[in-house]
Amino acid sequence: MTRTIVESKTKTAIIGFDQPFCVIGERINPTGRKILAEELERGDFSRVEADAIAQVAAGANILDINSGAVFSNKMAEDPRYADNNFVEPPLMKEMVERVQAIVDVPLCIDSSVPGALENGLAAAEGRPLLNSVTGEEERLELVLPLVKKYNVPVVAISNDDTGISEDPDVRFAVAKKIVERAADFGIPAHDIVVDPLVMPIGAMGTAGLQVFTLVRRLREELGVNTTCGASNISFGLPNRHGINNAFLPMAMTAGMTSAIMNPVALPVGPKKIAEKMAEIEAAGIILPAGMDDETFVTLFGMGSTKPRAGKEMEAIRAANFLTDNDASGSEWIKFNRVAPKEGEGRARTGRRRRG
Repeated sequence: MTRTIVESKTKTAIIGFDQPFCVIGERINPTGRKILAEELERGDFSRVEADAIAQVAAGANILDINSGAVFSNKMAEDPRYADNNFVEPPLMKEMVERVQAIVDVPLCIDSSVPGALENGLAAAEGRPLLNSVTGEEERLELVLPLVKKYNVPVVAISNDDTGISEDPDVRFAVAKKIVERAADFGIPAHDIVVDPLVMPIGAMGTAGLQVFTLVRRLREELGVNTTCGASNISFGLPNRHGINNAFLPMAMTAGMTSAIMNPVALPVGPKKIAEKMAEIEAAGIILPAGMDDETFVTLFGMGSTKPRAGKEMEAIRAANFLTDNDASGSEWIKFNRVAPKEGEGRARTGRRRRG
């Protein structure tokens, strides 16, 4: 059985055909997160640390750290900040050090900048996953020597100099090329985790079927583990969680062994709570005096006021149980155990004394 080993200083995550599905948390990424990018520009890593803690609490096995920030204000003062080759290497080092100081899960070093990849690899304790290499010749020549030098596994994305093909046979051929080129560097297939590229189902009706077929071929013909950006499948559609929740177990049964995804259901904020309360009052419903916000959002199915595991994590854990990758359902039971409210202890068990 193919097993890809990813390690921190104290923990090991195994991506494998006979293993529970591996969740790679994607939240530590300033791309498209304006507030996070602005905080990083100011040297504020508090949100990075909070995201790390929340993702691990939600069940992430590995944390992806992406350093692709744009420092717009500094760019105006110093033109060097317009170059990601200048911005990302020191930023990646700092992010890796901050994250591994507060959580002990393995890391995934994610950047398009070779200097950032090397800085991340040098700073990471254990054996991180490198994200990523593509089939482009220039990228292969830059990244594969780093993979060999640091003896780490790597995500291989199925596109090359011609771009992303809609033909699954072409994407398979690119993956095969990367595996073969990696072998030339002495990198074994079990250290290659292929991303076959998930297309949005809203734009391509066969996107789901394509990726399921591709994953089976990658497993059976190349013997490699696989991953994907899980939320790509539902891009641009309503009720994305519903689609994601169906897609992930289906991909797992096709042979996919990991996904880069958000494991956290984001907390319900005061604005949404106030809007819902106004709606309830307008309907003439009288709420009990002193009802706290957490009880309110739970009662009306809004989620939680605190970060918690998302619905996708529920689907993954159920699928692990159903595919016999959760011995006796222990993880499923633990996942569904209701935690006591703050200030409350767990109920005592055992026989009562007779009075």
